[in-house]
Amino acid sequence: MNAARKTSPAVALMPSVPMHSQIREIVRRRILDGTYAPHSQMPSEAQMMEAFKVSRITIRQALGDLQKEGLIFKVAGKGSFVAKPKAFQSLSKLQGFGEAMAPAGYETFNQVLSMRRTSAGELVAKRLQLSLGSPVYEIKRLRYLNREPISVDVSYFDVALGERLAQEDLATRDIFLILENDYGMHLTHADVQIEAISADESLSRHLRTAESSPLLRIERLTHADDRPVDFEFLYYRGDAFQYRLRIDRC
Repeated sequence: MNAARKTSPAVALMPSVPMHSQIREIVRRRILDGTYAPHSQMPSEAQMMEAFKVSRITIRQALGDLQKEGLIFKVAGKGSFVAKPKAFQSLSKLQGFGEAMAPAGYETFNQVLSMRRTSAGELVAKRLQLSLGSPVYEIKRLRYLNREPISVDVSYFDVALGERLAQEDLATRDIFLILENDYGMHLTHADVQIEAISADESLSRHLRTAESSPLLRIERLTHADDRPVDFEFLYYRGDAFQYRLRIDRC
C-alpha cells in the first residue's frame, strides 16, 4: 500500500517551463508506468518538496492538476493516493486504440484470440453491404492497456482483406494504421453506436471482471472513401475506460 511513498532522488527541472507543470508530468508518467501503483499512497508534500527542491505551493499546484485528471485522490488526514487511471478516447477523431493511447503515455499491446473465415450474419452482412451468408473474415483480439485487459474487439472484413491482415503483426500494430500506411487505403469516417451491457462468461473471463459487470459495447463501421471496410464490436471495461465527445453549440 505504501510503495509510492518511496522518495525519489532530486530531479533537475527546466527553468523555462513552469515548475508545477514539469512536476505534474513527471508524477503523471510515474503513475501511468506503474512506478506509483494504483491505490498506493503518494509521497508526502514535504517529501516531494525535498525531492524536487520547490515550494509547497508548487507541489500543491501539480497535485491539484493530477487530482482534476482523476489520477490521484485525497483522503482527509492521510494524504494523496493513486487512483486507478480511467483511460479515455475522444470520439471527435477516428483513431485506432494504440494510436489514441500512445500520446498519453499508455503502453498497449494485443493478444489475437482467433482468426477465421465465417459466414456473415444479418447485421454483419448489412453493415458491410454483402449478401446474407456471404463469406467474411473475423479477427478477435484482446486489447491490453498498461498490461491489464481493457477490451475485446471482434472485427469483420471481406475475406481477401481479412486474410491479408491475418499475416500482419496484429499484436503490436493498429489495424487502422496498417490499412492506411501499408495498404494505401484512405479512411474517411466511421459510424459509431454505444450502449451499456453486462459481461457474459466469456467476456468476463477475458477482461478479468466479474460476470454481469458493466461494459461499454461499441459498434463501429469504418469506411475507406465511401466503402465500408471494417465492421467491429468493441467491448470495453466500464470501470477502466470512457469515451469523450466535445459538442459545440452553433
